Amino acid sequence: MARIPYLEVADLADEHKDLLKRPIWLAKALVNSPNAARAFFGLGGYIRHGSKLDSRLRELAILQVGWLAKSPYEWSHHVKLGHDFGVTDADVQALIDDTDGKPTNLDPLSKLVLKAAREMTLDGGMSDATFAAVQAALGTELTVDLTIAIATYNAVVRILATLKIDVEPEYQPYLDQFPLRA
Repeated sequence: MARIPYLEVADLADEHKDLLKRPIWLAKALVNSPNAARAFFGLGGYIRHGSKLDSRLRELAILQVGWLAKSPYEWSHHVKLGHDFGVTDADVQALIDDTDGKPTNLDPLSKLVLKAAREMTLDGGMSDATFAAVQAALGTELTVDLTIAIATYNAVVRILATLKIDVEPEYQPYLDQFPLRA
């Protein structure tokens, strides 16, 4: 159960009602601080809609963060969103297998992005070798965008865990299909 209330549009001042145009429970919690929510959504909007980073790669990186953090909310939401951006069920299973060190059919760039996300999540940053490989593959601009996406979602999973944001019922099937490990 969430530690703070989920607000509705009717609970917000007129100038903040737009913050719940996507009324997921994370948004309904964050609007308890409307200005912080607006800043948070601005960065999230850039990551999803403004960056030139391939959306499938972005979603794989975010999924890797959610998997490692064992974040039910993040994982379930981005399994669904990943589907919208070209991530297949086979990709999701391959991410799980790759994390376990098992062979997969993922392409080398996808494996590299997952490695970068694992290093940033588990070690606090990418190794020199991984960073150099990412920069060689993506160029500087997209390397920065990937780094920002991974770092941001590492923050998101901590927000979710601290506020104890619940998984909405419509996202539960994604958790059932690809359950997190205990």
